[in-house]
Amino acid sequence: YARNAIFSGMLPVDIEKKFSQQWKNDDEEGGKNLFEEEFFKAQLKALGKGDLRTSYTKVLNNQAGLDLTNNVHNLLNNDLNVIVYNFVDMLSHARTEMEVLKELAGDEVSYRSITASWFEHSPLHQALKKIADKNVKIVLATDHGSVRVKTPVKVIGDKQTTTNLRYKHGRNLNYDPKEVLAFREPKDIGLPSPTINSSYIFGGEDVFLCYPNNYNHYVNYYRNTFQHGGVSLEEMIVPVIQMVSK
Repeated sequence: YARNAIFSGMLPVDIEKKFSQQWKNDDEEGGKNLFEEEFFKAQLKALGKGDLRTSYTKVLNNQAGLDLTNNVHNLLNNDLNVIVYNFVDMLSHARTEMEVLKELAGDEVSYRSITASWFEHSPLHQALKKIADKNVKIVLATDHGSVRVKTPVKVIGDKQTTTNLRYKHGRNLNYDPKEVLAFREPKDIGLPSPTINSSYIFGGEDVFLCYPNNYNHYVNYYRNTFQHGGVSLEEMIVPVIQMVSK
């Protein structure tokens, strides 16, 4: 939701209206971030900047990062370059699945330390160093943060209910309203309604939402993992940094 909103300059409920073919809800097949470049070009056009020379690069693995480093000088010929770098999200997913990473990044401090160490030696850092003496302006941002979840909350839902641990949407959600933030009208918070009578619930603080099926297994598996999609300052406040070359 957040990344598509950033690139389109619109709330998700409006993206779905304007780009009904491209928009995918959580329960639909296919990638959810496949049309960022298209959304971004549409936003530039709406702002009267459609004639800018732009590029869009998505880095999903180390090789793509090395390619970016090798090609970064060519990007300087454009007016505006967009680079989506996927590492930190991949780290949080890997940390959930790999015991060794759980130990290396056991808490917030060590998690940040691993991320900083990765950046220090990454192709992204090399690419930035290559253009440090050029006359460029860089805007660095992210689409969301994450929190370490510790407190399980039981939610009952139908088959269409989403798998995310910090929020759920569906038609027949049963939950304790004291334990979650609930919205029965998604449009009130700028979100689309995937089905009639869809509602959304969000976990706050360090809550994670679990179904009764295999409840104890999921609680043990996901407790102390980093998750996103809920209501906390860490997840919702998007840092934006503007840098100019020395």
